[in-house]
Amino acid sequence: MSRVADLLGAFDLDPRAATPLYLRLQEQIKAAIDAGSLKPLEALPGERDIAEAFNVSRVTVRKAIAGLVDQGLLTQRQGSGTFVAAKPERVEQPLSRLTSFTEDMRLRGMTATVHWLGRTVSLASPQEAMRLALSPNETVVRLRRLRFANQVPMAIECATVPTRFLPDPDAVDTSLYAVLEARGALPVRALQRLHAVNLSGEDAALLEVAPGSAGLAIDRLSYLDSGLPVEFTQSLYRGDAYDFVAELNLRHE
Repeated sequence: MSRVADLLGAFDLDPRAATPLYLRLQEQIKAAIDAGSLKPLEALPGERDIAEAFNVSRVTVRKAIAGLVDQGLLTQRQGSGTFVAAKPERVEQPLSRLTSFTEDMRLRGMTATVHWLGRTVSLASPQEAMRLALSPNETVVRLRRLRFANQVPMAIECATVPTRFLPDPDAVDTSLYAVLEARGALPVRALQRLHAVNLSGEDAALLEVAPGSAGLAIDRLSYLDSGLPVEFTQSLYRGDAYDFVAELNLRHE
């Protein structure tokens, strides 16, 4: 109980207050986050502890927390509890250089990690076959990953690679490009298409932001030096973490 009071302060239970109880509790938790009593990635006290410390129902606590999760201030991890959402360090990503996410983060002194969402081998879809110049009976590896930088979720990435270049999806640990390079199939150029999106509830939950938050969708088709396409990747980046930068030069005719 003392830990709750230390983190969240004293709570006003005045029944004459016009603001609903759960909203007042939300503001109490927000104030603790703003003041630094609750730090990024720190676990929130349990629902029962908060309810007992402030003499409110667990329904009130649950409703307050759910509102803060929707706002992107808190995040819930199944089996682990509720945590203060981390504020990502903004990253400038040049559009003129082809590098892997892992290499990008290493160059910035950040640690890249990955949570696997899926690794499969199957026949190429019509879209994949068209993009990767495959025949209908060719197979592809699909790698779906949640990418982190310094423990903060930054992007959802789904990469598709023909199995002739990558037979075993389990060969990829963190960096796909490192594995392709070792197999002599490192891409040397790529075409990217970018457009703004509002993140769905499922994608926002993975990226630990509020549903409907701004995001950036990127489709990238990468090629070998021979001109053969080797990788088709669709990514969703959180909009509060990335600035994509392009250098333009005036061409004189």
